[in-house]
Amino acid sequence: MRLIMWNCQGAFRKKADLIQVLRPDILVVQECEHPDKYVFSSTNKKPDSQYWYGDSRRKGICIFSFNDYKFELLPDFNPKFRYILPFRVTGHGQTFTLYAIWAMSNKDNYEVRYIGQVWLAINYYEELLRGATILVGDFNSNKIWDYKARVGDHSDVVNKLADNNIQSVYHRHFEIEQGSEKHPTFFLQRNFNKPYHIDYCFASADLLDKVQNIEIGTYENWSANSGHVPVTIDFDL
Repeated sequence: MRLIMWNCQGAFRKKADLIQVLRPDILVVQECEHPDKYVFSSTNKKPDSQYWYGDSRRKGICIFSFNDYKFELLPDFNPKFRYILPFRVTGHGQTFTLYAIWAMSNKDNYEVRYIGQVWLAINYYEELLRGATILVGDFNSNKIWDYKARVGDHSDVVNKLADNNIQSVYHRHFEIEQGSEKHPTFFLQRNFNKPYHIDYCFASADLLDKVQNIEIGTYENWSANSGHVPVTIDFDL
């Protein structure tokens, strides 16, 4: 199974061909416009399933599946946690819970912005974390910002997930500590000199052991279309 995440920073209808070249089975896209704007072609393959969620039709989060993978939004979904959506994914003899994440700001309460939302969500959904689980998306966070006041910081989230036998795929695969990442996933203002690692995939132990490969896109290939680069994870399922 090939899982790809990418914050496209809008106008996905103009960029879908670019990401589909990478042949995703499951694709999670942040800052994605409503799918009624898309036109599917021979290169822009129509997905088997898709689910979009957002406050504005111009920008939300969307999950797509291809190659006989199916998914459904779980009834446990709580829209209070924007945008952290739990799905049940099935296909090729596999079933697992996938959280599609775009950690957002909060104008009303600074302490629950970004990683604070993820912290609240994983506590709310803790019962669901005990099975086969993947959390994937734009967390807008890194350990280097733990000093900022939040209801739960980046390290709190990492430790809470670890308590449930869920770890970062990237850090496990490359044997890198949190906060010491060598592969940026985001370039602030699309500036090569402002690199950060803020997009993550966490997986439960049973899925973590099946990771075959991880590929992080490059600034040169993607900066014309987004400040984020896609992250591709191949699982041997």
